[in-house]
Amino acid sequence: MFNIVSYVIFLAVSSYITVDVGRRCYHAGTYYLNYLIHDPELCLTINRILLGCYYLINLGYIAISLTAWTPIASAEQLLSVTAVRIGNMVLILCVLHYINLFALYFLRKKIILK
Repeated sequence: MFNIVSYVIFLAVSSYITVDVGRRCYHAGTYYLNYLIHDPELCLTINRILLGCYYLINLGYIAISLTAWTPIASAEQLLSVTAVRIGNMVLILCVLHYINLFALYFLRKKIILK
């Protein structure tokens, strides 16, 4: 019973975070890519590919995370396990976001097209 409640909480929170962060990064990334690459069609294509990869990585992590769930015996353990799982997902999103920003920052001189 506690495991099912924990799954529902984790899926609801992680889905909301994944979709909201993806939408925000997609819109903000458009301006950043337009600054680096002065071709609007290429920027739109790259931004859509990044969004698709972002969703695939997050959905894969969420699915793998559900398979490695330990049995939960109490309400206190339910909150603890769910918070740790959500925290891990948020940290992975942060690391992926900064890796993308650093990669684009260091490669900007090579990908600036005129």
